[in-house]
Amino acid sequence: MSEMLKLGLMGYGFAGSTFHAPVIAHSGRTAVAVIATSQAERVRTDYPDAAIVADFDALLAREDITCIVIATPNDTHFDLARRALNAGKHVVVDKPVTLSGADAQALADLATQRGLLFAPFHNRRWDGDFMTLRALIADGKLGRVTHYESHFDRFRPAIPKRWREEAAHGGGLLFDLGPHLIDQALALFGTPQSVSATVRQQRDNVQVPDYVHLQLHYADKEVILHASALTALPPPRFTVHGTRGSYVINGLDVQEDQLKAGLRPGDTGFGKNAPGLLREADGEHDAQSAYATQDGDYAGFYRAVAATLLEGKPFPIAAQDAVDVMHIIDLAIRSNAEGRRLPFASA
Repeated sequence: MSEMLKLGLMGYGFAGSTFHAPVIAHSGRTAVAVIATSQAERVRTDYPDAAIVADFDALLAREDITCIVIATPNDTHFDLARRALNAGKHVVVDKPVTLSGADAQALADLATQRGLLFAPFHNRRWDGDFMTLRALIADGKLGRVTHYESHFDRFRPAIPKRWREEAAHGGGLLFDLGPHLIDQALALFGTPQSVSATVRQQRDNVQVPDYVHLQLHYADKEVILHASALTALPPPRFTVHGTRGSYVINGLDVQEDQLKAGLRPGDTGFGKNAPGLLREADGEHDAQSAYATQDGDYAGFYRAVAATLLEGKPFPIAAQDAVDVMHIIDLAIRSNAEGRRLPFASA
């Protein structure tokens, strides 16, 4: 059996209990060894073999833990990650890794100086639909992509009482879903020439952005990224057109809903997604049919962490990727405020 990487988890709220702990425990390469939380009884029920500590200082003091996963409110990420890196710990930081490009750059630089892993939790690179689309583009089935549209829309007219809806904690869709949308686009196409954005608050009495429309401008394609909390009939998740065909798929990858429902990686049906629609038109060949979607695999993120820290393999998400995502969010905020397109310049 391959060596297991023991991880420390900071926070056992929604992100820690839904996206991190169960995936860590079922990746086959990682274990939930220590959790810092005030919810001790809940953790004892869910992970009876995990040690429980009261706070971040106690987690940092654990000499048996070399990597800490930070799953706390957005406004705490920078300070906690900096403290972990200064303590000589590798870090996985939930998105957004910080609330600004400058802070993300500071963490990336610190990790480089200390020879440590700074891993943004861009788990949606392991969405089944995204992996399918990435393979389609790499295989040339769509030809040269000219139009890419990515939607992450939901219908949540009522505003829940949670920190994600509070400006003081870095709430709102730009920081919540924006990193996923942006990271996927950058993974496919690299950084853009310029950025323009519309960021709005549309629900009654909302404190934070609940409508985000981003455009990443490239020399040969347009990339549209959209998230809304008021979309009762959502458009396709991905719509991609190229010189040889088009690909469309509806609905979100199923893993989030399955994790919320108690399913775990490895369970029957976990990560099984509906097919998309592919039309290939290349000269004499013109065919349209359902196109099978790869199984989603969030556990792949933590297998990659283990492979990096235990075997020295390159981590598939560079620290610079996290920095670029946050720089684009900075530009989106400025673009909306100034009403103009802004050039992108990677740090």
